[in-house]
Amino acid sequence: MRAAPTILHLDMDAFFAAAEQASKPSLRGKPVVVGGLGPRGVVATASYEARRFGVHSAMPMGQARRLAPNAAYLVPRFAFYRSISDQVMELLRRLSPLVEPLSLDEAFVDLEAGGVADDSASARASGERLRVDILATTGLTGSVGLAGSKMIAKIASEEAKPDGLVLIEPGTERELLGPRSVRILPGVGPATGEHLRRAGIITVSDLSEAGEDELVRLLGRAHGASLHRMAQGYDDRPVVAERDAKSVSVEDTFDVDLHDRVRIRIEVERLAERCVGRLRASGHSGRTIVLKVRRYDFSTLTRSETLRGPTDDPGVVREAAGRLLEAVDTTGGVRLLGVGVSGLADYTQEDLFAQAEASERPAEDVAPAGADEVQEAPSAATETAERVWSPGHDVRHAVYGAGWVQGSGVGRVTVRFEDPWSGPGRVRTFAVDDPELEPSEPLPLVRREEAA
Repeated sequence: MRAAPTILHLDMDAFFAAAEQASKPSLRGKPVVVGGLGPRGVVATASYEARRFGVHSAMPMGQARRLAPNAAYLVPRFAFYRSISDQVMELLRRLSPLVEPLSLDEAFVDLEAGGVADDSASARASGERLRVDILATTGLTGSVGLAGSKMIAKIASEEAKPDGLVLIEPGTERELLGPRSVRILPGVGPATGEHLRRAGIITVSDLSEAGEDELVRLLGRAHGASLHRMAQGYDDRPVVAERDAKSVSVEDTFDVDLHDRVRIRIEVERLAERCVGRLRASGHSGRTIVLKVRRYDFSTLTRSETLRGPTDDPGVVREAAGRLLEAVDTTGGVRLLGVGVSGLADYTQEDLFAQAEASERPAEDVAPAGADEVQEAPSAATETAERVWSPGHDVRHAVYGAGWVQGSGVGRVTVRFEDPWSGPGRVRTFAVDDPELEPSEPLPLVRREEAA
């Protein structure tokens, strides 16, 4: 625990939805929901306007549509979000060499290590300056929490939402935490919270008063002792600059349960290709191939195979995943498939036999999958080949210029023509194979001269 609030936690406000609103003037101030749009899709992020209707992250998309039928429902554009995240993380690294990203839109920063803060006044000034710089650079807002520990800084940023800053002075932690629900503490999810409630422990004060011995009896040695310390406001975890990935994985949830064994095999091979793409993008290779299968009755099976050495070869991963599938009973249907690679390394020990075999195998036409639980919009190259237009995806028309897809069906695609710097634009409809309409890359949210 520190004597000064020099640990900063940044959380961008409704990040995916806010990025979509910033890039689409007609959606500003309106409910926006980003996520997988299939029947089994889930909400990735909801704008604050959509949250007023009860929509929240991880909610089934069907439920979200019932709560907010008039909201805009868009497919995520992860490459676009990553580009904004890179800008934000660069601003954080200017403050300190110790930046611990938790996700695309969230990170801890050790201000003391960067020499930019050593007391409450300088920490607050650094936090306010960061918020201004993020808005100027990305056009988006973020909320900042400042405290003497990571746990309290994260609680502070949640209180600051949206678009605010909260500083919690060291020494006031127990007073702050006491009346709060135990669910505010890291590691207390629905199951643990209910277990504690049945024992009469509802608030953090109750947790503290129960004592370490009682919590160990209820929750086990490690978890009980950890929660008792956190209930006292103690958290001495350092900000860690590098958070090494332990695995890379992808998965799809299908609109309709898959029964055809050939189709299931094709989907596993497609997922293996996607997984290797992510693996290579992260600069890693891996030794252990993991297959995840969720069956029709929601039972989930996981199978793994460890190779002789690390690989990032798609043929090796594809064949290993196929072998794992052979050991899984898919009778009755499959609703979800996933392929992952763990045991990551920074080098590759190629399986030359598998690589040679893969190079001789003709390319296969892979059928499109069902909706991901959170499905990313196809790349521009994919869209051009298949002429599939996803809601929210960027397009450009030879006559009307830049726009985005509002929807498509029965051979038609509806486009709203506007850009981040214009007012709400006009809507026009075209044939899906109109040669003058093409997918395009996202436009920046802030003009370069404005950012400068």
